[in-house]
Amino acid sequence: MKRKRLLLLCWLVLLLAGCGGEQKPEEKGNTAGDENAIVCYVGHGFWDGSLDPVKGGFAYGYDFINNGLVRVNADSEYEGDLAESWEISEDSLVYTYRLKEGIRFQDGTDFTAEDVVFTYETVMANQGQNEKVDLSRLKEVKALDDTTVQFTLKEPFSPFLDTTAQLGIVPSDGYDSETYDRMPVGTGPWKVIQYDTEQQLIVEANESYFEGAPEIGRVTFVDMDNEAAFSNARSGQLDVVMVQPAWAGETLEGMHVEKLETMDVRNISLPCREPDVITTADGKQEEVGNKVTSDLAVRKALSIGINRQEVIDHAFNGIGKPAQGWTDNLVWGNTKMYEDSQVEEARKLLEEAGWRDQDGDGIREKDGVPCQFEVYTPSDEQDRYMLAAAVAENVKQLGISIEVKQTTWDEITKKAYSQGVVWGYGQYSPMVIDSLFRSEHFTRQAYSNTNGYRNEEVDRLMTEAVSAGSQEEAVSLWKEAQAAYAKDYPWLFLVNIEHCYFVSDRLDISKDTQIPHPHGHGIPIICNMKDWKIRKG
Repeated sequence: MKRKRLLLLCWLVLLLAGCGGEQKPEEKGNTAGDENAIVCYVGHGFWDGSLDPVKGGFAYGYDFINNGLVRVNADSEYEGDLAESWEISEDSLVYTYRLKEGIRFQDGTDFTAEDVVFTYETVMANQGQNEKVDLSRLKEVKALDDTTVQFTLKEPFSPFLDTTAQLGIVPSDGYDSETYDRMPVGTGPWKVIQYDTEQQLIVEANESYFEGAPEIGRVTFVDMDNEAAFSNARSGQLDVVMVQPAWAGETLEGMHVEKLETMDVRNISLPCREPDVITTADGKQEEVGNKVTSDLAVRKALSIGINRQEVIDHAFNGIGKPAQGWTDNLVWGNTKMYEDSQVEEARKLLEEAGWRDQDGDGIREKDGVPCQFEVYTPSDEQDRYMLAAAVAENVKQLGISIEVKQTTWDEITKKAYSQGVVWGYGQYSPMVIDSLFRSEHFTRQAYSNTNGYRNEEVDRLMTEAVSAGSQEEAVSLWKEAQAAYAKDYPWLFLVNIEHCYFVSDRLDISKDTQIPHPHGHGIPIICNMKDWKIRKG
């Protein structure tokens, strides 16, 4: 085995030496050179640091370099990946997976249950290195035989299937933490041949992939800002480029636009507490709360009074769907909470709560406090700024004033406890609900419950959902929790965005097998890249 790895490393050294020099997008991308190779930009930071699954690399729920035990399919359901089947005990503490046979890693070694045990035990021993896959509820994992793995939990945890989709398996023989940061070995359809940090990642088809080799032979992913990527696409150097909705109306020669379904939701957090200064768990003094958005009447008026379609039309050229909660392609989503565009009802609600325009300036006041607050967006994400600006314009008719500000994420985290922020959320696991709405997370976990929402009934329902004895029971409880917090309007849900890409006319991205994309760079367009084809002629 050691000799085999030495030969592999020698081959890689020769390959890298042949590449030489500074890496740039291949010249002419979608028109030249190897007809079986493509160049893609699928979002800044699509790969983030280490490629090692043990450290959270590519923890997206689909097969790429490494496979998980299960994966998410085009219907947003879990299906076997490395696992052929699984069973859950009646007490929901024991998960038993039966593995597919005949699978090999890209280095030629056999995949067995021992590799699963090794991967999970390594993450458990180094949990601090992996923020994406939480194994804190896992008591033990053991191999019953070469093709059977058994997980025992400390307590019932209904989203555990999602955990086994996120964590890619590495080989127990020869795993090296430092090497796998850049050159992981997996069982997936693609194998890494070159990784230049913050520049490019080059992968080739795994000819021995157990579901059949991809048709495309080589893919180069480039990392750059959105503007540079669009410029490269315009000059013919990219085959796939992710763009903001505002650019989807442009025309690029030899390319067409694909608008892909997502569960990616944009919303504005509305601080729910009265202004205060509190001491956090780590001893810091934090200003929290907001004297305007702490009023339920204001939060409800925003949610029912805004015209979401108008906002989408102005901010995103009409690309996206109005959202009042999580998306309907999530089995646990409770999507239709109320009607929007109820302008008169919203005005009446504000009047009855004491918010009236006393001086005729178009902004309501109550006890001398104007009905206005700030909403922050990151400086490097123009689409969020445009969304917030469209919201601010739309709610003027309600007598509410929103000042939109752009700044760094570091500054946003300081403001998030007391002012509005445009956030993006959306993932397959319902634990996103727990993250955003559980009372105890306030000021304890970064980006969790930043608006200080607290509701004992919601906390109870989420606890019961997490420990539910079946998936059906868990889904029902998650939906109940959403219905309960919806009465308090702690978030202004706005839009279920569509991810937009310019794609070369010679490329078929197999839309039928595309998975609904979660937020951000979780699952980009390449989720089904093994199914892509290059059109002939």
